[in-house]
Amino acid sequence: MKIMIAGLGLIGGSVAKSLRRAGFAPDGWDRPDVLKQALETDVVAAAVKDPSAYDVVLVALPPDAAMDWMDGTAFGEGAIVADFCGVKEEIERRICSKPRNFRYVGCHPMAGREVSGLANATETLFDGASMIIAHGPQTDDEAVHVLEWLYAAMGFGQIRHCTAAYHDAKIAYTSQLAHIVSNAYVKSGTANGFPGFTGGSFQDMTRIAGVDEDIWTRLYMLNLPAVARELEELIGHLTPYLDALRAGDEEALKALLKEGRLRKEELDRERKIL
Repeated sequence: MKIMIAGLGLIGGSVAKSLRRAGFAPDGWDRPDVLKQALETDVVAAAVKDPSAYDVVLVALPPDAAMDWMDGTAFGEGAIVADFCGVKEEIERRICSKPRNFRYVGCHPMAGREVSGLANATETLFDGASMIIAHGPQTDDEAVHVLEWLYAAMGFGQIRHCTAAYHDAKIAYTSQLAHIVSNAYVKSGTANGFPGFTGGSFQDMTRIAGVDEDIWTRLYMLNLPAVARELEELIGHLTPYLDALRAGDEEALKALLKEGRLRKEELDRERKIL
């Protein structure tokens, strides 16, 4: 099986390294400087000259670049082409808007780091992580089975299946909203002079604040209705806390905190079941 990876940043580089660890020899495609680094460090076996020569093509590019590249590249007949972007509906819509000679599968690895680039890629990034596979009317079952086999070899702990719409609605809450909150949280003037005044909670809240604004702005725009809906709901949940504090209403604040604690415990039980 011939495998290639388009995009050798944090995710693509980690894909290559995890595949190498599993005994595969993926080839790579990226900018000349990134590709040179990947070849010199044995992240990939060779540079891709002809994408149509590969059985499996894993696309780890930003959404717009991924769509353009998949739309304009010639792939082999029946090749499996899977993207790893953080939004699925818009990509599925574009790629499936006309007949293709390849089998497209939308995927999203639920793993990452607060740093980027090939230098930060690791072979263990996906160990125990969840991989989401989005299914549409065009999804080929055999292609999904091949990818499931590869993802298991790469170290993923579980694979979740859903529609692209379901994926985007969930990710708007579990990932995209979380990055907005962290990014906004660090803008407080009280953050100045924080060394010595922090514990784990501050680290947890600020870890993902340093987003790449170009990449994340596009992710938000491509999932705009869902992200806006989640942010609006969060603001609605925060307002009662502010009202209780302004009113000095201890009982109201206690009730709000208890409600949140019970909800967290419910979510923890659900995660253990899954």
